[in-house]
Amino acid sequence: MQIHDLPYPDPGLPDARSGPRFLFWLGRNQLGGQLKSLAWGLLHFLSVASLPYGVGFAVQAVVDGSGSRLALAGGLILLLGAALALGDTMLHRTAVTNWITSAARVQQLIARRTAALGAALTRRVAAGEVIAVSTGDVEKIGWFIEALSRFAAAALTVVVVCVGLVLYQPALGSVVAIGMPVLALAILPLLPRATRRADQQREKAGRATELASDTVAGLRVLRGIGGEELFLDRYRRASQEVRTAAVHNARMWSLISAVQVLLPGLLLIAVVWYGIELARQGRITVGDLVTVYSAVMILNYPLRHFAEIAMAYSFSRPSAQRAARVLSLERVTEPGGLRAAEAPAGDLYDPVTGLLAPAGRLTAVVCGDPDLAGRLADRLGGHPTIAGTGTGSDKGSGTSPKTTDSGSGSGSDPDERTAPVTALPSVLLGGVPLDELPLDTARAAVLVQDKDPVLLSGTLAELFDVPSSGSVRPEEALTAAQCADVLDALSQASLDDDPMNVRITERGRSLSGGQRQRLALARSLVTDPEALVLDEPTSAVDSHTEARIADGVRALRSGRTTVVLTSSPLLLDRADRVVLVHDGTVAAVGEHRELVLTEPRYRAVVTRETDEEAAPATQSQNGGTSLRGEPDIGDAGIEELTEIEETA
Repeated sequence: MQIHDLPYPDPGLPDARSGPRFLFWLGRNQLGGQLKSLAWGLLHFLSVASLPYGVGFAVQAVVDGSGSRLALAGGLILLLGAALALGDTMLHRTAVTNWITSAARVQQLIARRTAALGAALTRRVAAGEVIAVSTGDVEKIGWFIEALSRFAAAALTVVVVCVGLVLYQPALGSVVAIGMPVLALAILPLLPRATRRADQQREKAGRATELASDTVAGLRVLRGIGGEELFLDRYRRASQEVRTAAVHNARMWSLISAVQVLLPGLLLIAVVWYGIELARQGRITVGDLVTVYSAVMILNYPLRHFAEIAMAYSFSRPSAQRAARVLSLERVTEPGGLRAAEAPAGDLYDPVTGLLAPAGRLTAVVCGDPDLAGRLADRLGGHPTIAGTGTGSDKGSGTSPKTTDSGSGSGSDPDERTAPVTALPSVLLGGVPLDELPLDTARAAVLVQDKDPVLLSGTLAELFDVPSSGSVRPEEALTAAQCADVLDALSQASLDDDPMNVRITERGRSLSGGQRQRLALARSLVTDPEALVLDEPTSAVDSHTEARIADGVRALRSGRTTVVLTSSPLLLDRADRVVLVHDGTVAAVGEHRELVLTEPRYRAVVTRETDEEAAPATQSQNGGTSLRGEPDIGDAGIEELTEIEETA
């Protein structure tokens, strides 16, 4: 695999049982590139290690006064220099290729796993951890994969040179052959402590990254409540903890580097002292001494790769642990396995809450807890919920939960092997569990638009270039989502007055919150899935626009199953069916105006009643009627109904 061939057609199925196993799997899948890098590394290192022989041969030729041998030594040195340059150039090219391609493979795997798990991913691992894996950690992993072949070439070179020195000059060569393994293994006692410090630094850096991303995401709200400085102080403290951990880590690695300078120096002194004694005795020539001395000096170069591979492994191991933890998360499936790739149709039913969305109708769902609404939307989209973190209750269906081993959990220790997790019963579409469907089929059948949808950078035409049935044109979706003002604004920024060619910035930051929300809604409508789940699709638009959007969505989705999780009276009034979910189960079903009159819990959510306002209404409900002999809906309910009637 070359860089220009990326991305991989198939990045493969990773071995995510542990960090070291994942690194081994990556190295095995990069075997071709590793062998190329090893071959060029051997050419480079052996050329470097052979230079002392050429230098010693030249010195001896000068001592003997032999011009022919001096010319031969010069030619040998030139040849070794050319081989050294070629080997170094190609080693760098192949090593960098291994680095980039292995990092790209990890990024593709993480992206695939993120797409498979969807919003359920961030409830099983922290969002900051996923960001850290897909950015900084992939570089650390790529560094280790890249350094592996260079280390292998350096180690083989050391062995070859030591054997060659023993054959060339047994007395001095034996000293070098004994000293080199000591130099290579001297840092091993220091590695466990250095690894622990590297782990602590990476852990603190991951926490700081998560805190920073959360702070940036909520900066507008923090400024509104005056909490900006509080969170900035928290990030400063987290940053200082990272700095302190980095200093402690650097001290240990500086000690390792010092050991790798000190011990070769001591070996060099021993070789020179012993070599001079042998030269005085006439057992070796001056050229032999220069050759062995130069070889020991040159061997410091490949020996540095022993420290590098130790450092690369220390940094990449926790990164690989985090990557393996994310990649080991599996989509929960039924014991019977996956069904054929046939998209079902029919009612959308959640056995946990008892929610039923009839086929071809617009169903509105009211939840008093926004977090409950978000989790319910994920469940309706086929993202399985783990028991204890689900829709607020593990009851509702009378069905015992399923148990499956999904690999790593969300514990703080990357090395921790988690117990099997318990998943709640799957949502059914037309009687078929979504968990039994292949992922592509399930995603095509049920589409969930999150409460805070993301617009990727690109032109407006690219934004709507999504898999769809082809039945809904972008113009129709934009009209239903009331995006006329957005198109007018984009037309002014277009050179050809075509808003579809205007480029949308990252996450749609050049647009207002309401404009982003409407464009995201239009994109969801274009896909035209069998069942569309919208979580608060109009929370950022004004009431007049919201009313028109409700009419547009109802008309465009006619004959299709649509579920809207909202507490907006304007959307609720236009729904065919309204469902109240309370404490994790369906509490009431009916039409909006009926539920406002008869269900105090529904009225409290929709009209935003306080406890004091709801108390008189509840008391009157216990008596059946108010003092006036009519259903007591309270002042807030009367105002809400009046607003609906005026808007309608």
